[in-house]
Amino acid sequence: MAQTVCVIPSAADLADLSAIDADQARPLKHIQRARIILLSAERLSVLDVAHRAGVSRPAVWRWQQRYAEEGVEGLLRDKTRPPGKPPHSTDTVAEVLALTCSEPPGEVTHWTGRALAQAVGISLRSVQRIWDAHRLQPHRVRSFKRSNDPAFAEKVEDIVGLYMDPPRHAVVLSLNEKSQIQALERTRPSRSLMPGRPETQTHDYVRHGTTTLFAALNVLAGTVIGRCMQRHRHDEFLRFLNTIEAAVPAGKLIHVILDNYATHKHPTVRAWLARHPRWIFHFTPTSASWMNAVEGFFSALTRRRLKRGSFSGIVDLQAAINRYIVEHNDRPKPFVWTKPAAAILDAVNGNAAPSE
Repeated sequence: MAQTVCVIPSAADLADLSAIDADQARPLKHIQRARIILLSAERLSVLDVAHRAGVSRPAVWRWQQRYAEEGVEGLLRDKTRPPGKPPHSTDTVAEVLALTCSEPPGEVTHWTGRALAQAVGISLRSVQRIWDAHRLQPHRVRSFKRSNDPAFAEKVEDIVGLYMDPPRHAVVLSLNEKSQIQALERTRPSRSLMPGRPETQTHDYVRHGTTTLFAALNVLAGTVIGRCMQRHRHDEFLRFLNTIEAAVPAGKLIHVILDNYATHKHPTVRAWLARHPRWIFHFTPTSASWMNAVEGFFSALTRRRLKRGSFSGIVDLQAAINRYIVEHNDRPKPFVWTKPAAAILDAVNGNAAPSE
């Protein structure tokens, strides 16, 4: 682009342009354009005009041309620009959606953005926009497990009833074991968190054995009774039941929610229950560990204490777990279940995974 016009403003235009240039309340772009024409009227070179107006030479040529065509009013109005690339047609969008929801060719399991963009003939960003608009995430997969327990409905209603309407003069405990907790010792001390750098730890470690945590969550109080043991058999389970028996005041019924692990149904355990009539076991449906409230405590224990920990041995690991339980019991929070049994059964019958 080069200069193609000679700017010769009239006296009236000079007055209007001078007023615009002196009006500090106007937008800066209007002042710059008026100054370009005023300086051009002084027969200055394009380079001098651009330097004194604080713009580029193409901008000087552009606004000289605009003034020659439309006058002062043309300087105060921005031309509408043509839109960018037109949006993709509905057929293209439908093709992207259909391919995304179908099996990709070859030996891959799911579509990637680049592969789909190449197949359809559009850009990667266009594919991403279509996916975002239709909430498609082919890179993610969610697992599910449906219980085949014939008494699923009855067990759900029983356990949810204990959570939402616990019986009076009774203690409701959610009980389970977290087995094979490894005492892993990092080969080097971890480096603490710093601005711009997360906490770092060595990838390799030394194994010092495992322990099993037996835990029972008091649903109403939020406290946890826990005990670490070396093995995971019915003998250890009975010792833990005796620990709970000694901790719960006499005269209160003990409703225990637990899974279908064989240890919980061992003949010796059944005999123990017969000798302790205040104990009542409520088994969760098969493949329904999400109904056991103590699993939430195990998850928090793993994330907040075990995952980043470094333990010099089994004793060190067990001591850390016991300290965590003590701290948890210092600030307990009652467990609150909000989804009624009918909603869970409706979700399962509708092939939707229930969540809590």
